[in-house]
Amino acid sequence: MVDPAPQREAILAALERLLAWPEMERSPQLGRFLDYIVQRSLQGQESSIKAYSIAVDVFGRPADFDPQADPIVRVQARRLRALLDEYYKGPGSDEAVQIKLPVGRYLPEFTVVPDAADPTEVEVQSPPRRYEAFRRRLKPGWLPLLVAIISIALLGYALVVLRPSPASEAIQSPTISVVDFQDLTTDAAVRPQVVGLAVELVTDLDQFGSIDARYGGGGETATSASTIPGSDYVLTGIVRPEGDLVQYSAILTDSRSGSVVWSHNLAVSGDEARRADVLDSVSQSLSLMLGSPRSPLHARAREFLASGAPLDGAVTPYLCRVLFDLYRETRQPDVARRAAECFGALPRADRQSAMVLAATASLMAEQPDPDAPGDVYQLATDRMLAAIESDPLSSFVWEQSGRLNQLNGDLQRARADFSSAVQLNPANSDALAAYARLLALSGQLAAAEAMANEAIRGSPVPPPWYMGVPALVALQEGQFGEAVASAELYATSDRELGPILAIMAGQQLSDSEVVNRYLPEVLKAPNFRAEGVMPRLHRRISDEDLLSAVEGALIQAGVPPAALSGPF
Repeated sequence: MVDPAPQREAILAALERLLAWPEMERSPQLGRFLDYIVQRSLQGQESSIKAYSIAVDVFGRPADFDPQADPIVRVQARRLRALLDEYYKGPGSDEAVQIKLPVGRYLPEFTVVPDAADPTEVEVQSPPRRYEAFRRRLKPGWLPLLVAIISIALLGYALVVLRPSPASEAIQSPTISVVDFQDLTTDAAVRPQVVGLAVELVTDLDQFGSIDARYGGGGETATSASTIPGSDYVLTGIVRPEGDLVQYSAILTDSRSGSVVWSHNLAVSGDEARRADVLDSVSQSLSLMLGSPRSPLHARAREFLASGAPLDGAVTPYLCRVLFDLYRETRQPDVARRAAECFGALPRADRQSAMVLAATASLMAEQPDPDAPGDVYQLATDRMLAAIESDPLSSFVWEQSGRLNQLNGDLQRARADFSSAVQLNPANSDALAAYARLLALSGQLAAAEAMANEAIRGSPVPPPWYMGVPALVALQEGQFGEAVASAELYATSDRELGPILAIMAGQQLSDSEVVNRYLPEVLKAPNFRAEGVMPRLHRRISDEDLLSAVEGALIQAGVPPAALSGPF
């Protein structure tokens, strides 16, 4: 930490470069937040940098703003902190003066980096390196077990479809009350982190836009609570010592039945449990599971939709969102059609919400109506821009924008969009998996693997489209049996690249049955027939080595040269 006074000009120059960084420019509210706290600090007004003043002066909250009831400043501080970390691990890694925002504080710190290199020589790096930890924790042989788990889960899902249809009614976003976790550690240094965990979870779960998370309070009996009026679910927990570790046990109870529908244990080291940022990591791990579209919180809506019951009287923005998530998992045209019909049946005001605009833009571009007038992609782009303007802090919206730009072949913009989605909600497993796939197809397989592992390990029953990156990793590492297993799952959702990866793995195993099974799938893919295989893949893949390997495999498999280069 340095005295701001003699470094004032250097700090202001560093601030100017930070505010001009494209990722910061995409988040104007965070830029104003950063400028506000830095300027006040340089003016010697540190004592005035409080949650209340930031909320009123930066985020336009009214004078009667209550920092305890509205977590806006805490949420934005976490986002700003993550953005600063990414900047100084990437384009700002050689900055001589760095601006940091310590955990749990709003007062910035200014750090002088000795022997900083020439900033003009900095190479942009991404994504954030925190994901590398997940790669190191990946255990060998995890994939066969994962495939078995997915198979069992899919069987269970199929059984749900056969159940009698529940009564048609308007299904709203699930409400979950999170009560304070009970601290059994007797460690005074751990207690502040335990006390803050419930509020942190409420803040994180609120970022999904499909969950109504509430703080349920505390007290000695909090962990035994099974029902809270007005809540569909109650999340309780216990934090206890276990040797050199601290164990976090979370329990989700259905308020209607009083039964436990989900539980999870998470262990961290004693030293980690005493750090302020353990709140971030524990809450994110739990939110990855509870915030997932496949979370128990959404079981009621998914069961209703799987029954095939008519939506009459049941249409809500939330139910349409769940239908859209089901489309994302299956990529089935009939599910897309049903989701589009659901969105179309909403009242006009709901159809103008950011979530609905982004989802319908995606459906419009990915499942285009051949009879629709005008340029479908331009209409989808205009609708997506309207969604971003309506809610620029929605991780879901930026995720859909990334998919649209990826579909249009603008991979650089897609990458920026996915980065924004992950920054805004690090527990958005779909955004993590989509970003990972884009990185893998751009040649950054190590970063992609770590990010994909986080999405897979944190998501209940990861959908087949998550398996593209594991298939590519297994191919690179010579694990061709695992590559076939992953590619076959992936092929059920990506009918272009999935069969190709299966063919490549099958060739390495000299398994002609796999090659012969998936070759017709490649030759009948509509986009391949319309554009040619390689021209189409050039729109999706920017890694030249991967493109070359794909072309060689397809030639070896017997794809006619004319089909590789043009329409057929």
